[in-house]
Amino acid sequence: MTITRNKTRSVRIGSVQIGSSHPIAVQSMTATHTQDIDATVGQVNALHDAGADVVRIAVDSDKDAIALAEIRRQTRANLSVDLQENYRLAEKVAPHVDKIRYNPGHLYHHEKNRSWQDKVAYIARVAIENDCAIRIGVNCGSVDPAIKAKFDPADDVGPILASGIEHCQHLEQLGFTRFAVSMKDSDPAKVVRINQEFARLRPDIPLHLGVTEAGLPPDGIIKTRIAFEQLIGRGIGDTIRVSLTVPNPRKIEEIQAGKEIIADIYAGRLRSVVSLDPNSLNIISCPSCSRVENEAFVELAQDVKEMTQYAKSHAITIAVMGCRVNGPGETDDADLGLWCGPTRVNLKKGQQSLGAFTYEEILPVLKKELDKLIASRCV
Repeated sequence: MTITRNKTRSVRIGSVQIGSSHPIAVQSMTATHTQDIDATVGQVNALHDAGADVVRIAVDSDKDAIALAEIRRQTRANLSVDLQENYRLAEKVAPHVDKIRYNPGHLYHHEKNRSWQDKVAYIARVAIENDCAIRIGVNCGSVDPAIKAKFDPADDVGPILASGIEHCQHLEQLGFTRFAVSMKDSDPAKVVRINQEFARLRPDIPLHLGVTEAGLPPDGIIKTRIAFEQLIGRGIGDTIRVSLTVPNPRKIEEIQAGKEIIADIYAGRLRSVVSLDPNSLNIISCPSCSRVENEAFVELAQDVKEMTQYAKSHAITIAVMGCRVNGPGETDDADLGLWCGPTRVNLKKGQQSLGAFTYEEILPVLKKELDKLIASRCV
């Protein structure tokens, strides 16, 4: 299969180059707690040995930043840091990584009187001083609220695209061009639409592709493959991540799946044009990462999948999220959503909270709500 890649500009991340004619880079993210240095180093190195071109680590506190410095000393992997909600940590983590990822929608959580433009200027300055690239990471569940307010509530693609474009323009006005963009959704069709339109408007900027909260394998791999085949097959995409809900020892499956999908696309072994069945149950779950505060989340996601099989012919979306950072927002669009804390699981129906339950209590409660939802739609 002959693929003509978009001629995006080249961006260096440590020892790897993305964009232009460089091979598509494969990334992953650690799922260990960052302050558990031995576990995190072990996972970083396992991902690196499996072929990860870049490994991302979440940092959300000064203690995480201190741990990151030691992790850096014990690995040769190209490291990216996820700033989460605390953009101010950039200065403490940048000396130890090769790329900084920030989410435009998370820039509003700290120092609310300071403009997002000033915050991005600060991140860009820190990146320049420490020889770091930047990724602008726009997620469906945490879109910049000021941008979202300008769009029809039914438009769930426009705000994501507009946010990405706006931040690209701002960084370029600052003279910073060493960046990539990701615009992710849990729906492969939306991922395709957003990234195709972005590539049309800004064909020069490297794209990081991913389906967020793709879920458990094999479903998560299938969802991701659907999006990647339609984008990479059209020359769109410079680096990828396959986001899977798997236990820590199986995180390398993200790298293996990503490499296999790329190889299949270039060999013409395609399974598209395919779309998810709009008349069947859809379980989405976020990838296991260091934001997860209770590893029981992974087992819960599997239990939810198994328990809900009786409803597989109903067009219902259930979201299972592993943390309080993205969980509340990224369950809003699901019919039923669960986001997990250290000891309790929060249950939602759309944007309505139904309460918090222990990990032992949640499945029967979820089943009751699922049954009620099915009954209401069968009337």
